[in-house]
Amino acid sequence: MQTRKLSATIDLGKPLRPHRAEFGPDGLLYVTAELANAVDVIDPSTRKVLAEIPTGEPQSHMLVLSSDGRRAYTANVSAGSVSVLDLSKRNLVTTIPVAKSVQRISISPDGRRVFTHDQDAPRIAVIDTASNKVTNWIELPNVAYASEPTPDGRWLLAVSMVANKLFVVDLQTLKVVRALEAPERSSEILVRPDGGIAYVSGTGAGKIAVLDLLSWKMEPPIDLTPGVDGMVWVGAPH
Repeated sequence: MQTRKLSATIDLGKPLRPHRAEFGPDGLLYVTAELANAVDVIDPSTRKVLAEIPTGEPQSHMLVLSSDGRRAYTANVSAGSVSVLDLSKRNLVTTIPVAKSVQRISISPDGRRVFTHDQDAPRIAVIDTASNKVTNWIELPNVAYASEPTPDGRWLLAVSMVANKLFVVDLQTLKVVRALEAPERSSEILVRPDGGIAYVSGTGAGKIAVLDLLSWKMEPPIDLTPGVDGMVWVGAPH
């Protein structure tokens, strides 16, 4: 990151259409492999694929890890499901039916709840990670594409790509308490580790919105180019 130059590549061995990549507490890198219906486990020091964990469902697009590194959860877009993976045994625990189609996935800071987004109805599925079942639905004004909880576990921020809105959900009541303007075709949310700022990528607008989570007011956006989507933190805890 200091030189801003490509330093290495990781050869996955075959076309896999990788998407989300997350480092676990074990230092390994976990990457969704859509064409293999799997999650690849990679050693970043050797840049070698150590294992391929099947998700049991097609189009495993995004994933989240529990904070203890024991579980991974994937959102399987066309299957409309979530897969639960045991990362120590490197196997599939179960798949959870959610809807006809889902997009993206997030997890509460305490690891007790996973959230994924129905693409045919304006609602978010709330999955209890103890029972691996959908236990609640968060009703929204519009279909949501992605979400991210705040580090204190109080709020869930959800963006609607179709409505260009950001919804703030109270995670105690599971109700929407705010609806804010968001960039055109907003697709991703990143919350700063201290919980003070949220960043929202606008794929259509070509900019990142900056939301102050104390005042709930937008700061000047970061101008980029159309197509901006995924975001990650570098050099800071997730």
